[in-house]
Amino acid sequence: MYVGSDRRRCCGLIRRFGKVRLLVVGDLMLDQFIWGRVDRISPEAPVPVVQVTHESVHLGGAANVVHNILSLGGHATACGIVGRDRAGRQILAELKRTGAGTAGVTTSRAAVTVRKTRIIAHSQQVVRFDHEGSDYDESAAPAILRFLQRHAWRFDAVVLSDYGKGVITKGLLDALRALRAKYPFRLILDPKKRNFAHYSGITLGTPNLLEASEASGVDIHDDASFHLAGQRLLAKWDAEAILITRGEHGMTLCARNAAPRHFRTAARQVFDVTGAGDTVVATCALALGAGATLEEAALLANHAAGVVVGKVGTATVSAQELRRAIMNAER
Repeated sequence: MYVGSDRRRCCGLIRRFGKVRLLVVGDLMLDQFIWGRVDRISPEAPVPVVQVTHESVHLGGAANVVHNILSLGGHATACGIVGRDRAGRQILAELKRTGAGTAGVTTSRAAVTVRKTRIIAHSQQVVRFDHEGSDYDESAAPAILRFLQRHAWRFDAVVLSDYGKGVITKGLLDALRALRAKYPFRLILDPKKRNFAHYSGITLGTPNLLEASEASGVDIHDDASFHLAGQRLLAKWDAEAILITRGEHGMTLCARNAAPRHFRTAARQVFDVTGAGDTVVATCALALGAGATLEEAALLANHAAGVVVGKVGTATVSAQELRRAIMNAER
């Protein structure tokens, strides 16, 4: 998989992460975890009784992409919406604590900050429940557009972390496309179904297998179907490349005028895939900002995801952990 020069090149790219400045636009969320153990089944219903031991909160959604960038040594500014509620205040406080820029975050009275609560017992998720508003606060959209028009071109790349909660819209995507025509910055996308028809003019898209299949209209099951799906998405989204994440089967990179390149999974153990897509898009954006080729960015992202799925909960990977994964990879 590697020769010595490949390892040195990858480690050199990781060292350059500290010079990369990224803007992350998308749905900012708060991930809450309630940790405990199960010793018995409830007498009231056939469900486990979780004895709570502790609780924790983490940055989620687009905010987790920001956290991953910072953990890997890069610089990141968040752009999105939070409500004037406890979860919104927690997100802003945590972003500032980690060193993220928050100039692009709009606080809205009408918005309800998205919060996902997971119950974890014995390293396994028992149940998840979500808190979110039924309607997106469209009155906050102009503030986000103004920030993008004034500042997006100043960054090494813009990351779109679309969780389908309303921040990424056709209007925002149209504005970014017009801005890129004037300032050709890199645009890295983690897509969601509601905007499949509106993405256009991107550097790299990182759909998972189901998203790639639905967006392309191809039943992906072998090399030929991967190639067909990739070519359709390259054309549909006017993309330079598409990196399809495939869970335990690794990733497949589809680029223009090239055969698909498969990367087998780098994970040694899989405990939790929560936030793995955030790690992939963050690592790809950092790598491309540091001067990596598309294949090098995919390779680094594959190793970063391999580290993070070995952790429980919404997790990040550090630059040191990524270097260690590279150095310990099979030759």
